[in-house]
Formats: sequence, structure tokens, C-alpha cells
Amino acid sequence: MAVWLAQGSYGVRFDWGAAGAAAHASSSSCLVIVDVLSFTTSVTVAAEAGTQVFPYAWADQTAADFARQHQAQLAVGRRAVSADTPWSLSPAALRRAPFTPRLVLPSPNGSAICAAASAGEAVVIAACLRNAHAVGRFLSKRGYGTPGQPLAVIAAGERWPDDSLRPAVEDLLGAGAVIAAMNQHRETVLSPEAETARTCFGATADIAAAVADSVSGRELTANGFPDDVAIAVEADSCQHVPVLTSLAFTAAS
Repeated sequence: MAVWLAQGSYGVRFDWGAAGAAAHASSSSCLVIVDVLSFTTSVTVAAEAGTQVFPYAWADQTAADFARQHQAQLAVGRRAVSADTPWSLSPAALRRAPFTPRLVLPSPNGSAICAAASAGEAVVIAACLRNAHAVGRFLSKRGYGTPGQPLAVIAAGERWPDDSLRPAVEDLLGAGAVIAAMNQHRETVLSPEAETARTCFGATADIAAAVADSVSGRELTANGFPDDVAIAVEADSCQHVPVLTSLAFTAAS
């Protein structure tokens, strides 16, 4: 891969999707994955309850086998929630569900990216609008975002019907929020891509309204899940920083 694709001369980089994460994995000390609607938002809700979250790419038989292997509950689709299986990708459903110590949470975007990244050596962190400031503080205190410990913020994005990446405004804003929070604590050298994400976040007057009226926000609301959008825009309400350790996200101290 051409060296310039990894934005390698900068301490803080920004990119999109699984391909972006793969491009930065070997040259970054830390990958920050942002999937506001809804994987990383759901991870923060679970972390607040003390649940470890195992990312997994697909909700299929292999996910069920993986959950049994790790003595974890398996999250189901939003519409498949029941009294017996109350856990899903929906942050609202997770907030209502009874406590479980371990949860396998599949999704084709944020979760799939995190699961793939777990095979590498970079520290992997789940971030969203709910914990952007906490993540920025965590990264700054540990020296990430410098030439010696570069990091890449990866906006997960969504999918078009042909399965190609659809850049999603909510993930751009979530990534920008993390980058902006880092610079509140320590000046970092941003790539042009990272600077643009931060500028988009800073220039958006009403983040909650932008997320709610985004394609993804309107889709969730139209499908009967407006509470998932409302939880996703609880800006800086969460102080937990989920770090991927031994295949599961666990809230860092």
C-alpha cells in the first residue's frame, strides 16, 4: 500500500470503513472506531451497566457458537427482541434489558470492523457522541496522537444496497467530536482528513438535529426506533472508555 494512504506523517488520522481501518492498522498505535447509529453507542450503554461486549461481524450460527464458547448472551435483531432474548443492537433495548456480564453484539459495520481489528496489535477503542470527551481525554493522557504513538479515528459508515460503503454524517460528526476533544487536552498534529472531520463537528450548530435528520437517523425513526437516535445524541453523557481486550470491550479505568 502506498505510504501516503496511511496519512503517516501525522499523529492523528481519519478514515472510513473496514478498508480504512485495515489501511491504518499496521501503522497506528490505536484505532478509534465510531459507529454512532448504533454499534459504538450500544457499547457505551452496555459498558455503563458493567457488561463486556464481544464484537462479531454477523448474527449467524457462527455467532451463536461464539457466544456459547464465551458464555455470553447473543444479541438479536431489533425486531426479534423478546422476553427471552431482550438484548439487541438497539441502545434503547440494551438500556431496558436485564444485566448480563457478557454480550456478543453483531453488526456488519462497527462491530465487524472492531472484530477484524482485534487481530492486530493496535489498541482498539469504541467511541461515539456519548463518550467523545472521555475518549479524547483518555487518548491524550496516554500520549496517543503523537508521531511516536499515532492513532486513526475510523468512521464506520453504513452500506448501500450493493454493499459498498455509504459515508454517514453521524459517524463523521462522532469522529470529529473525538478529535476535537483530544485537542482540548493537548495539541496534536492532525492530518487534513482529521482536521476536516474536526471542522465539520465544530461548524455544525445543532449536532442532535443533524443526526436525527440524517439518512440513518430518519431510517431508524421511520422503522420505529426513535429512542435509539435520542440515546445516540446524549452528548458526553458517558464517562466510560471501552477498550478491546481479549476479544471484548471492557470499560477502562
